[in-house]
Formats: sequence, C-alpha cells, structure tokens
Amino acid sequence: MSAVQSVSAEARDRAGKGAARATRRTGRVPAVIYGDKKEPTLISLDPKEIDRHIHKKGFFATLLDVEIAGKKHRVLPRDVQFDVVTDRTLHVDFQRVGKDTKIHVNVPVVLRNEAAAPGIKRGGVINLVRHEIEFLCSPDHIPQSVEVDLTGLDIGGSIHISAIKLPEGATPTIRERDFTLVTIGAPSGMKADAEAAPAAAAAAAPAAGAAAPAKGAAAAPAKGAAPAAAAAPKKK
Repeated sequence: MSAVQSVSAEARDRAGKGAARATRRTGRVPAVIYGDKKEPTLISLDPKEIDRHIHKKGFFATLLDVEIAGKKHRVLPRDVQFDVVTDRTLHVDFQRVGKDTKIHVNVPVVLRNEAAAPGIKRGGVINLVRHEIEFLCSPDHIPQSVEVDLTGLDIGGSIHISAIKLPEGATPTIRERDFTLVTIGAPSGMKADAEAAPAAAAAAAPAAGAAAPAKGAAAAPAKGAAPAAAAAPKKK
C-alpha cells in the first residue's frame, strides 16, 4: 500500500484568475480538488509545505490527505504550474480518489546494484530507456517505484518489463509489447574501435590484392631497371 502524507489547506471562496492572483498576493498557493463525482473544492496552500512534497521524487504517484478545517480529503496530485521566470509554484491540481477509483499514475524507475553489473565495471554506459512507467491501479496499490536489478548485466545487455516483478494490484498501461527499461552500451573508445575495424579491413583488402602477383605471372621489372639480356644462340 502506498504511504499517505498529510498537507494542511485553507478553503477559498472565489474561482478565476483574479482570485488566484489575490491568493498569491497573500503569500499562499491557490489549488483545487476535483473528481469522485463531487463539486470542486477551492483551497490555498502554504508554499513551503507544498514545495517540500512537490520536489520529492514520485510526487505525482504520492497519495495525500489534504486537511481543510478538520476534514481530510484523500487526493492524488495531477498538475503543478510554475512561474517560468522564478520557478515559484503558481497552482496545484488534485484529484479526489475513493476506494473504488481506478487511476493512471506514472511511477519512477529506480536502478539497484549498479556495482554488480560487469558491463559498468568495464566502462559501459547505462541507458535508462524509461524513467517512469505508467500503471493503472487503485489508490491503495500505487507503487512508490519500480526497482530494476542490474546484477550480472554486461555491455550490450538489456532488461525488459517481463523481467521485473510488478507491484501487486498495478498493471502497466502498455501491454502489447515487452518494452525495454534499461541497457548498457559500449564506452566511446570501444565503439570507435569497433567502427574503425571494418573500415581498416576494407582499405587493406585492395592493397593486399595489388601486392600479390597473379599465379604463374612473372614479376614486373622495377621502374628504370635494365631489361634482361637475350639468351645467347646455341652453337651449331
């Protein structure tokens, strides 16, 4: 079961851009709670408190209890708007979730045991193909992360979703293919050597062919050399 964290909030009575700007002028962050077949609830948040949650990994897969005047609303973060210049949090959207709600969440991929991967010891480069995986699950079964064990993975190796033990009650939204999560590529020096080898072999082949005389053919005289003397006639 996913851990639930708490956030305090205050109700606000007006919607719209003007009301949101007025809330920001008071030093708070406007937000809204919607969903579960109920009317939207307008709230404001303490910026320091909500920013502590926003900047944690996996924020959008974290269940929150938003407490408003002693009443708790179980929600899932859905969107955050930031100021493009200051990076200040401008607005937060929360989806209200019930026990029977099915939700789509993006869960971060976490790599484990990198030191036990031979490919990394040989200088290989990790390529994390998917930083997140989208799951369909109930609120009580939101996974915090998907762990990928790199033990034994060598250069050129890869790990696919079929090799991962998936969290109970969570189903990947991509079902039609066994998609790749991580690979280990060759280091740049090894790549350069591998790419140069065929070209060098191709260049050497014509030179070797020109140097070898055809079978049964006499060797050509060196440039500037005197021609060989004619054979003397036999005495009769």
